Amino acid sequence: MDDTGAAPWAIVVVNYGSHRLLEANLLPMARQSPEAHIVVVDSFSTAPERTAVRVQARSNGWHLLAPEVNVGFGGGMNLGVARAIELGAERMLLINPDATMDRRDVELLQAEVAASPMTMCAPVIRTSEGAVWFAGADLYLRDGSIRSERRRGEVNAPYQSWLTGACLMISRQLWEVVGGFDEDYFLYWEDVDLSHRILQAGGRLTCVRTATAIHDEGATHTDDASGNRHRAKSPTYYYYNIRNRLMFARKNLDLKDRRRWQRGSLKAAYEILLRGGRRQFLHRPSQTIKPALRGLKDGLRLKGITPGSGGAATGGQVPG
Repeated sequence: MDDTGAAPWAIVVVNYGSHRLLEANLLPMARQSPEAHIVVVDSFSTAPERTAVRVQARSNGWHLLAPEVNVGFGGGMNLGVARAIELGAERMLLINPDATMDRRDVELLQAEVAASPMTMCAPVIRTSEGAVWFAGADLYLRDGSIRSERRRGEVNAPYQSWLTGACLMISRQLWEVVGGFDEDYFLYWEDVDLSHRILQAGGRLTCVRTATAIHDEGATHTDDASGNRHRAKSPTYYYYNIRNRLMFARKNLDLKDRRRWQRGSLKAAYEILLRGGRRQFLHRPSQTIKPALRGLKDGLRLKGITPGSGGAATGGQVPG
């Protein structure tokens, strides 16, 4: 690592039933950066998976945290970053098990954060086929819609930038200022919320265009027992995306804007479902329409959350 990476740093990964992805993606990264602390948080999925991850961690010298339940993405990252900080890390690369980066690209993110510790940054993320999966995104505050940066100007409405949690570099300083992820989200939108709170705290968000990560899209959320790919998303994806859009509004917007987001909830839910294609409505109603309706109901009935609440909290539970 060059001078910008001289400070101790860590790679933090939250695993859930994906030890084969750790082998394919994290292991090469760890070998390229032997000076980095590797922290794996294994949210419990099955006993065989837990055993496999324990063997990996022991064999490779990784620091393993093994909660007895599924603590969600934000909860898992909070645990992992806390351990990384205990180990002395001043900068943390937070990355999904289905993503990987070359050392040179990691160094570019390191340099960005070293130069500006109040900046959180992300690389351009491409699929294994080379298509752009993420290159910066905007949240439109009037209705909660999300568009890529390249579509700015199509809508005359206020927006704010956000960075995907699939791959982030953040300093210890900025992490401690904002308090980490808000665990109320459990899955999805916690990265939008973190981005929002960083901006509110006077921090910056940057997509480093010269750095690239490869993301094996959907590899951690297939519903097919054989591992086959399909366009349809998981019930978990639909439930939490629909619920957490409304949670973000509840936590971060004033009453007028929250009500505007609520009025657009059905349209927003339908657009989220369309990410999995129309055919699924006929073939998988119990895995599409039902979780969407639960997410809508639970999002509209959120209680005990006040605007401005955020940071680490207690983790949620996967809906039945």
